[in-house]
Amino acid sequence: MTALKPLRPSSKVLPEHARGHNRSLVLQTLYRDGTRSRADIARETGLTRVTVSALVAELIADGLVVELGQREEARPGKPATLLDLDRSAFVIVGLDLSDHSLFTGALLDLDGTIIARAEIELAGSTGDEALAKVIALTRELVDRASAPVLGIGVGSPGIVDLDGVVLSAPNLGWAGVELRRELSDAFGLPALVANDANAAVLAEHSFGGAHSDAMLVTIGHGVGAGLLVGGTPLFGSRFAAGEIGHVVVGTDGGAVCACGKRGCLETWLSIPNLIARLDGADAGERDLALREAGERLGIALAPVVGALDLSEIILSGPSDLLDGPLSAATLETLRRRTMAEFHGSLALRMTTLGHDIVLRGAAVMVLSGQLGVS
Repeated sequence: MTALKPLRPSSKVLPEHARGHNRSLVLQTLYRDGTRSRADIARETGLTRVTVSALVAELIADGLVVELGQREEARPGKPATLLDLDRSAFVIVGLDLSDHSLFTGALLDLDGTIIARAEIELAGSTGDEALAKVIALTRELVDRASAPVLGIGVGSPGIVDLDGVVLSAPNLGWAGVELRRELSDAFGLPALVANDANAAVLAEHSFGGAHSDAMLVTIGHGVGAGLLVGGTPLFGSRFAAGEIGHVVVGTDGGAVCACGKRGCLETWLSIPNLIARLDGADAGERDLALREAGERLGIALAPVVGALDLSEIILSGPSDLLDGPLSAATLETLRRRTMAEFHGSLALRMTTLGHDIVLRGAAVMVLSGQLGVS
Protein backbone atom coordinates (compact mmCIF):
# COMPACT_ATOMS: atom_id res chain seq x y z
CA MET A 1 0.00 0.00 0.00
CA THR A 2 1.45 3.36 -1.02
CA ALA A 3 2.37 5.60 1.87
CA LEU A 4 4.20 8.87 2.44
CA LYS A 5 6.64 9.70 5.19
CA PRO A 6 5.21 10.25 8.68
CA LEU A 7 3.70 13.71 9.04
CA ARG A 8 5.77 14.73 12.06
CA PRO A 9 9.54 14.12 12.23
CA SER A 10 10.54 12.97 15.71
CA SER A 11 14.10 11.65 15.61
CA LYS A 12 17.48 11.87 13.88
CA VAL A 13 18.09 10.04 10.57
CA LEU A 14 20.97 8.89 8.37
CA PRO A 15 23.66 11.47 7.52
CA GLU A 16 22.70 11.71 3.84
CA HIS A 17 19.18 12.80 4.82
CA ALA A 18 20.14 14.66 7.96
CA ARG A 19 20.11 18.34 7.06
CA GLY A 20 16.60 18.56 5.61
CA HIS A 21 15.20 16.26 8.28
CA ASN A 22 16.87 18.11 11.15
CA ARG A 23 15.68 21.44 9.79
CA SER A 24 12.13 20.07 9.85
CA LEU A 25 12.73 18.68 13.33
CA VAL A 26 13.60 22.15 14.66
CA LEU A 27 10.61 23.71 12.90
CA GLN A 28 8.29 20.96 14.17
CA THR A 29 9.44 21.51 17.74
CA LEU A 30 8.66 25.22 17.51
CA TYR A 31 5.46 24.69 15.53
CA ARG A 32 3.91 22.34 18.08
CA ASP A 33 5.52 23.41 21.34
CA GLY A 34 5.91 27.15 20.80
CA THR A 35 8.54 29.34 22.40
CA ARG A 36 11.86 27.57 23.03
CA SER A 37 15.53 28.45 23.44
CA ARG A 38 18.29 26.89 21.36
CA ALA A 39 19.25 24.76 24.35
CA ASP A 40 15.62 23.63 24.78
CA ILE A 41 15.49 22.54 21.14
CA ALA A 42 18.78 20.66 21.39
CA ARG A 43 17.59 18.86 24.51
CA GLU A 44 14.17 17.95 23.09
CA THR A 45 15.36 16.84 19.63
CA GLY A 46 18.61 15.11 20.60
CA LEU A 47 20.55 17.33 18.17
CA THR A 48 23.81 18.96 19.24
CA ARG A 49 23.79 22.62 20.26
CA VAL A 50 26.16 23.42 17.38
CA THR A 51 23.76 21.83 14.88
CA VAL A 52 20.76 23.62 16.38
CA SER A 53 22.54 26.98 16.34
CA ALA A 54 23.48 26.57 12.68
CA LEU A 55 19.96 25.53 11.70
CA VAL A 56 18.35 28.36 13.68
CA ALA A 57 20.63 30.90 12.00
CA GLU A 58 19.57 29.55 8.62
CA LEU A 59 15.88 29.62 9.55
CA ILE A 60 16.13 33.20 10.84
CA ALA A 61 17.78 34.22 7.55
CA ASP A 62 14.93 32.52 5.67
CA GLY A 63 12.36 34.50 7.66
CA LEU A 64 10.84 31.39 9.28
CA VAL A 65 12.07 31.82 12.86
CA VAL A 66 12.26 34.95 15.00
CA GLU A 67 14.02 35.78 18.25
CA LEU A 68 11.60 37.00 20.92
CA GLY A 69 14.02 38.29 23.53
CA GLN A 70 15.58 36.82 26.62
CA ARG A 71 13.93 34.45 29.04
CA GLU A 72 13.42 35.77 32.56
CA GLU A 73 15.52 33.55 34.80
CA ALA A 74 16.40 33.74 38.48
CA ARG A 75 19.61 31.74 38.16
CA PRO A 76 23.00 33.39 37.46
CA GLY A 77 24.40 33.72 33.98
CA LYS A 78 23.24 35.09 30.67
CA PRO A 79 19.52 34.41 30.08
CA ALA A 80 18.63 32.24 27.08
CA THR A 81 17.22 33.88 23.97
CA LEU A 82 13.76 32.57 23.13
CA LEU A 83 12.70 31.59 19.60
CA ASP A 84 9.46 30.88 17.82
CA LEU A 85 8.18 30.17 14.35
CA ASP A 86 7.20 33.41 12.62
CA ARG A 87 3.61 32.46 12.08
CA SER A 88 2.88 35.58 10.02
CA ALA A 89 5.83 35.15 7.64
CA PHE A 90 3.84 33.31 4.96
CA VAL A 91 0.30 32.52 3.91
CA ILE A 92 -1.04 29.39 2.26
CA VAL A 93 -3.61 29.12 -0.52
CA GLY A 94 -6.05 26.27 0.15
CA LEU A 95 -8.68 25.04 -2.30
CA ASP A 96 -11.63 22.70 -1.75
CA LEU A 97 -13.08 21.34 -5.01
CA SER A 98 -15.29 18.69 -3.41
CA ASP A 99 -18.65 20.46 -3.46
CA HIS A 100 -20.88 19.68 -6.44
CA SER A 101 -22.00 23.31 -6.90
CA LEU A 102 -18.99 25.54 -6.16
CA PHE A 103 -15.25 25.67 -5.63
CA THR A 104 -14.11 27.29 -2.38
CA GLY A 105 -10.74 28.70 -1.45
CA ALA A 106 -9.01 30.49 1.39
CA LEU A 107 -5.85 32.17 2.52
CA LEU A 108 -4.60 30.54 5.73
CA ASP A 109 -1.81 31.36 8.12
CA LEU A 110 0.76 28.84 9.30
CA ASP A 111 -1.50 27.78 12.17
CA GLY A 112 -4.26 26.85 9.71
CA THR A 113 -6.44 29.83 10.61
CA ILE A 114 -8.49 31.14 7.71
CA ILE A 115 -7.84 34.85 7.10
CA ALA A 116 -9.67 35.36 3.79
CA ARG A 117 -12.15 33.39 1.70
CA ALA A 118 -13.25 33.22 -1.93
CA GLU A 119 -15.53 31.00 -3.98
CA ILE A 120 -16.63 30.49 -7.56
CA GLU A 121 -19.84 28.87 -8.76
CA LEU A 122 -19.24 25.67 -10.69
CA ALA A 123 -22.48 26.13 -12.68
CA GLY A 124 -22.12 22.73 -14.32
CA SER A 125 -18.61 23.38 -15.63
CA THR A 126 -16.53 20.34 -16.51
CA GLY A 127 -13.24 19.63 -18.25
CA ASP A 128 -11.14 22.62 -19.29
CA GLU A 129 -13.84 25.04 -18.16
CA ALA A 130 -13.71 23.66 -14.61
CA LEU A 131 -9.91 23.81 -14.68
CA ALA A 132 -10.06 27.46 -15.75
CA LYS A 133 -12.24 28.19 -12.72
CA VAL A 134 -9.68 26.57 -10.41
CA ILE A 135 -6.99 28.82 -11.93
CA ALA A 136 -9.20 31.91 -11.59
CA LEU A 137 -10.01 31.16 -7.94
CA THR A 138 -6.33 30.61 -7.16
CA ARG A 139 -5.38 33.86 -8.89
CA GLU A 140 -7.90 35.83 -6.82
CA LEU A 141 -6.42 34.44 -3.59
CA VAL A 142 -2.78 34.92 -4.63
CA ASP A 143 -3.56 38.53 -5.57
CA ARG A 144 -5.14 39.11 -2.15
CA ALA A 145 -2.21 37.67 -0.19
CA SER A 146 -0.61 40.18 2.20
CA ALA A 147 2.47 38.01 2.78
CA PRO A 148 4.53 35.68 0.58
CA VAL A 149 2.62 32.53 -0.44
CA LEU A 150 4.28 29.38 0.90
CA GLY A 151 2.37 27.14 -1.51
CA ILE A 152 -0.97 26.03 -2.91
CA GLY A 153 -2.82 23.02 -1.47
CA VAL A 154 -5.83 21.45 -3.17
CA GLY A 155 -8.38 18.88 -2.05
CA SER A 156 -10.01 17.44 -5.17
CA PRO A 157 -12.72 14.84 -5.69
CA GLY A 158 -11.77 11.62 -7.43
CA ILE A 159 -8.60 9.54 -7.65
CA VAL A 160 -5.42 11.60 -7.30
CA ASP A 161 -1.90 10.19 -7.58
CA LEU A 162 1.17 11.33 -5.63
CA ASP A 163 2.25 13.62 -8.49
CA GLY A 164 -0.96 15.64 -8.16
CA VAL A 165 -2.55 14.18 -11.29
CA VAL A 166 -6.32 13.79 -11.02
CA LEU A 167 -6.61 10.36 -12.62
CA SER A 168 -10.40 10.34 -12.50
CA ALA A 169 -13.00 12.83 -11.26
CA PRO A 170 -16.17 11.98 -13.22
CA ASN A 171 -18.29 14.81 -11.80
CA LEU A 172 -15.76 17.32 -13.13
CA GLY A 173 -15.14 15.47 -16.38
CA TRP A 174 -11.46 15.11 -15.47
CA ALA A 175 -9.26 12.17 -16.47
CA GLY A 176 -5.49 12.48 -16.24
CA VAL A 177 -5.59 16.22 -15.43
CA GLU A 178 -2.14 17.35 -14.22
CA LEU A 179 -3.58 19.77 -11.71
CA ARG A 180 -0.43 20.19 -9.61
CA ARG A 181 1.65 21.05 -12.70
CA GLU A 182 -1.03 23.40 -14.06
CA LEU A 183 -1.10 25.39 -10.83
CA SER A 184 2.66 25.39 -10.31
CA ASP A 185 3.28 26.57 -13.88
CA ALA A 186 0.58 29.23 -13.71
CA PHE A 187 1.78 30.82 -10.46
CA GLY A 188 5.40 29.80 -10.04
CA LEU A 189 4.58 28.40 -6.60
CA PRO A 190 4.83 24.94 -5.03
CA ALA A 191 1.50 23.13 -5.39
CA LEU A 192 0.19 19.92 -3.83
CA VAL A 193 -3.00 18.10 -4.79
CA ALA A 194 -4.72 15.23 -2.99
CA ASN A 195 -8.11 13.60 -2.81
CA ASP A 196 -10.42 15.69 -0.62
CA ALA A 197 -10.90 12.95 1.99
CA ASN A 198 -7.14 12.44 2.24
CA ALA A 199 -6.74 16.19 2.76
CA ALA A 200 -9.48 16.15 5.40
CA VAL A 201 -7.84 13.46 7.52
CA LEU A 202 -4.63 15.51 7.57
CA ALA A 203 -6.58 18.46 8.94
CA GLU A 204 -8.12 16.29 11.62
CA HIS A 205 -4.71 14.97 12.61
CA SER A 206 -3.07 18.41 12.78
CA PHE A 207 -5.90 20.59 14.05
CA GLY A 208 -8.61 18.24 15.34
CA GLY A 209 -6.69 16.01 17.71
CA ALA A 210 -7.09 12.78 15.72
CA HIS A 211 -5.07 9.75 16.74
CA SER A 212 -2.20 8.49 14.59
CA ASP A 213 -4.32 5.46 13.59
CA ALA A 214 -7.58 6.89 12.34
CA MET A 215 -10.06 6.92 9.50
CA LEU A 216 -12.07 9.97 8.51
CA VAL A 217 -15.24 9.27 6.53
CA THR A 218 -16.57 12.16 4.45
CA ILE A 219 -20.30 11.98 3.72
CA GLY A 220 -21.78 14.40 1.25
CA HIS A 221 -22.72 14.05 -2.39
CA GLY A 222 -20.76 10.80 -2.21
CA VAL A 223 -18.91 8.80 0.46
CA GLY A 224 -15.13 8.62 0.80
CA ALA A 225 -12.49 8.17 3.47
CA GLY A 226 -8.96 9.18 4.40
CA LEU A 227 -6.66 6.86 6.36
CA LEU A 228 -3.77 7.36 8.75
CA VAL A 229 -1.75 4.47 10.15
CA GLY A 230 1.12 5.28 12.47
CA GLY A 231 0.71 8.95 11.58
CA THR A 232 1.34 8.17 7.91
CA PRO A 233 -1.27 8.76 5.16
CA LEU A 234 -2.19 5.68 3.13
CA PHE A 235 -3.13 5.98 -0.52
CA GLY A 236 -3.16 2.43 -1.91
CA SER A 237 -1.39 0.81 -4.85
CA ARG A 238 -3.70 2.62 -7.30
CA PHE A 239 -4.21 5.72 -5.10
CA ALA A 240 -7.78 4.64 -4.32
CA ALA A 241 -7.52 3.75 -0.63
CA GLY A 242 -10.64 5.02 1.12
CA GLU A 243 -12.89 4.81 -1.94
CA ILE A 244 -15.60 3.02 0.04
CA GLY A 245 -18.65 4.64 -1.52
CA HIS A 246 -19.05 1.95 -4.14
CA VAL A 247 -18.45 -1.02 -1.87
CA VAL A 248 -21.63 -3.14 -1.79
CA VAL A 249 -22.78 -3.59 1.82
CA GLY A 250 -24.90 -6.63 2.56
CA THR A 251 -26.30 -9.38 0.38
CA ASP A 252 -29.91 -8.22 0.44
CA GLY A 253 -29.87 -6.05 -2.65
CA GLY A 254 -30.68 -2.39 -2.22
CA ALA A 255 -31.12 0.56 -4.53
CA VAL A 256 -29.37 0.75 -7.89
CA CYS A 257 -26.29 2.98 -7.66
CA ALA A 258 -25.11 5.48 -10.27
CA CYS A 259 -22.19 3.13 -10.91
CA GLY A 260 -24.61 0.37 -11.98
CA LYS A 261 -24.23 -1.91 -8.96
CA ARG A 262 -26.98 -2.49 -6.44
CA GLY A 263 -26.60 -1.73 -2.73
CA CYS A 264 -23.43 0.39 -2.76
CA LEU A 265 -22.72 2.27 0.47
CA GLU A 266 -23.55 5.56 -1.27
CA THR A 267 -27.12 4.37 -1.93
CA TRP A 268 -27.60 4.12 1.83
CA LEU A 269 -25.45 6.96 3.09
CA SER A 270 -24.89 9.82 0.63
CA ILE A 271 -26.68 12.97 1.74
CA PRO A 272 -28.98 13.22 -1.33
CA ASN A 273 -30.05 9.59 -0.83
CA LEU A 274 -30.50 10.07 2.92
CA ILE A 275 -32.63 13.18 2.41
CA ALA A 276 -34.78 11.36 -0.14
CA ARG A 277 -35.38 8.49 2.29
CA LEU A 278 -36.24 10.87 5.14
CA ASP A 279 -38.62 13.01 3.10
CA GLY A 280 -42.08 12.78 4.66
CA ALA A 281 -40.96 10.34 7.38
CA ASP A 282 -42.29 10.66 10.93
CA ALA A 283 -39.91 10.65 13.90
CA GLY A 284 -39.90 6.87 14.28
CA GLU A 285 -39.36 6.23 10.58
CA ARG A 286 -36.60 8.84 10.52
CA ASP A 287 -34.69 7.17 13.36
CA LEU A 288 -35.10 3.77 11.72
CA ALA A 289 -33.78 5.04 8.37
CA LEU A 290 -30.80 6.74 10.01
CA ARG A 291 -29.97 3.68 12.08
CA GLU A 292 -30.15 1.47 8.97
CA ALA A 293 -27.75 3.79 7.14
CA GLY A 294 -25.41 3.73 10.16
CA GLU A 295 -25.52 -0.04 10.30
CA ARG A 296 -24.50 -0.25 6.62
CA LEU A 297 -21.59 2.08 7.31
CA GLY A 298 -20.54 -0.14 10.22
CA ILE A 299 -20.69 -3.21 7.96
CA ALA A 300 -18.39 -1.48 5.45
CA LEU A 301 -15.92 -0.25 8.08
CA ALA A 302 -15.63 -3.34 10.31
CA PRO A 303 -13.13 -5.21 8.07
CA VAL A 304 -11.02 -2.05 7.76
CA VAL A 305 -10.95 -1.55 11.54
CA GLY A 306 -10.04 -5.19 12.02
CA ALA A 307 -7.34 -5.24 9.34
CA LEU A 308 -5.64 -1.97 10.34
CA ASP A 309 -6.36 -1.97 14.10
CA LEU A 310 -7.70 1.57 13.96
CA SER A 311 -8.42 3.38 17.22
CA GLU A 312 -10.69 6.11 15.92
CA ILE A 313 -13.34 6.76 13.26
CA ILE A 314 -14.28 10.37 12.51
CA LEU A 315 -17.34 11.42 10.51
CA SER A 316 -17.43 14.59 8.42
CA GLY A 317 -20.74 15.82 7.01
CA PRO A 318 -24.06 17.35 8.12
CA SER A 319 -24.19 16.81 11.89
CA ASP A 320 -28.00 16.99 11.96
CA LEU A 321 -28.08 13.76 9.94
CA LEU A 322 -24.93 11.99 11.09
CA ASP A 323 -24.68 12.78 14.81
CA GLY A 324 -27.27 10.72 16.66
CA PRO A 325 -28.99 7.48 15.62
CA LEU A 326 -26.75 7.05 12.56
CA SER A 327 -23.42 7.34 14.37
CA ALA A 328 -24.70 5.30 17.33
CA ALA A 329 -25.73 2.46 15.00
CA THR A 330 -22.37 2.63 13.23
CA LEU A 331 -20.46 2.21 16.49
CA GLU A 332 -22.74 -0.58 17.72
CA THR A 333 -22.25 -2.45 14.43
CA LEU A 334 -18.49 -1.99 14.50
CA ARG A 335 -18.22 -3.35 18.03
CA ARG A 336 -20.51 -6.25 17.19
CA ARG A 337 -18.48 -7.20 14.13
CA THR A 338 -14.92 -6.85 15.50
CA MET A 339 -13.01 -8.46 18.37
CA ALA A 340 -14.05 -6.78 21.61
CA GLU A 341 -10.69 -7.37 23.33
CA PHE A 342 -8.95 -5.34 20.62
CA HIS A 343 -11.57 -2.90 19.37
CA GLY A 344 -13.99 -2.51 22.28
CA SER A 345 -12.53 0.93 23.02
CA LEU A 346 -12.83 2.14 19.42
CA ALA A 347 -13.96 5.78 19.36
CA LEU A 348 -16.35 7.24 16.81
CA ARG A 349 -17.04 10.98 16.72
CA MET A 350 -17.93 13.90 14.49
CA THR A 351 -15.18 16.18 13.23
CA THR A 352 -14.73 19.42 15.13
CA LEU A 353 -13.52 21.28 12.02
CA GLY A 354 -16.84 21.71 10.22
CA HIS A 355 -17.05 22.81 6.58
CA ASP A 356 -13.46 24.09 6.53
CA ILE A 357 -11.89 20.69 7.04
CA VAL A 358 -10.68 20.24 3.43
CA LEU A 359 -9.33 23.82 3.24
CA ARG A 360 -7.37 23.28 6.43
CA GLY A 361 -6.19 19.89 5.20
CA ALA A 362 -4.90 21.59 2.06
CA ALA A 363 -2.88 23.88 4.33
CA VAL A 364 -1.41 20.86 6.15
CA MET A 365 -0.27 19.45 2.81
CA VAL A 366 1.70 22.63 2.14
CA LEU A 367 3.07 22.84 5.69
CA SER A 368 4.24 19.23 5.54
CA GLY A 369 5.56 19.46 1.99
CA GLN A 370 7.39 22.78 2.33
CA LEU A 371 8.41 22.93 5.99
CA GLY A 372 8.08 19.35 7.22
CA VAL A 373 5.64 20.33 9.97
CA SER A 374 2.04 19.46 10.72
